[in-house]
Amino acid sequence: MVVSSKKRTAEEKRYAGRVVRALKADYPDAHCSLRFETPLQLLVATILSAQCTDERVNLVTEDLFARYPTAEDLAAVRLTTLEKAVRSTGFFRNKAKNIKACCQTLVDEYDGRVPRTIEQLVELPGVGRKTANVVLGNAYGIASGVVVDTHVTRICGRLGIAQTKDAVKIEQKLNDLLPRKEWIDFSHRCIQHGRRVCSARTKPRCEECRMRRFCPQVGVD
Repeated sequence: MVVSSKKRTAEEKRYAGRVVRALKADYPDAHCSLRFETPLQLLVATILSAQCTDERVNLVTEDLFARYPTAEDLAAVRLTTLEKAVRSTGFFRNKAKNIKACCQTLVDEYDGRVPRTIEQLVELPGVGRKTANVVLGNAYGIASGVVVDTHVTRICGRLGIAQTKDAVKIEQKLNDLLPRKEWIDFSHRCIQHGRRVCSARTKPRCEECRMRRFCPQVGVD
């Protein structure tokens, strides 16, 4: 029997709905763990968070934002000084270069303000869809798309929602399956679940997972 694409999509949406409800029950207050007070701070912190823990980023940005609170300040600082300030986040040369260039573009084209559309954000140096979605969702409350990081990729793979490592394809799939009102919180809840239960570094604690009744545990030994 051939299942129509319309029926398959409806089934996928029902399944995704079960995942949303389970994550919401376990992590009702999940939120962005990067500390920020302005859209610019979140933008810079998100650039720094690549291949780095949020805890480390928060330690670095506390001093960084105190010394360089505006896009103008970050654009003007010497690159070697900025590199030294963000060194402990890893890949510091590339991150410092992107932050400085990004802030210079904000000064030149947006009067130092962070734009509010994904089209404008992804044109900034060092900013891809993930960073843009983080900033729009958490600084502006704009649901532009589901943020896809390593936790979301792993959990969606194990749940059988998206059998790919391509973040853009995963985002497209989740955007199609989830109600827009869930886009922002879904990634935060996946991140918490990935840190506490569905870990990559240790064997996932499936016996503690609310989704164990229906999760196919793809790739889980």
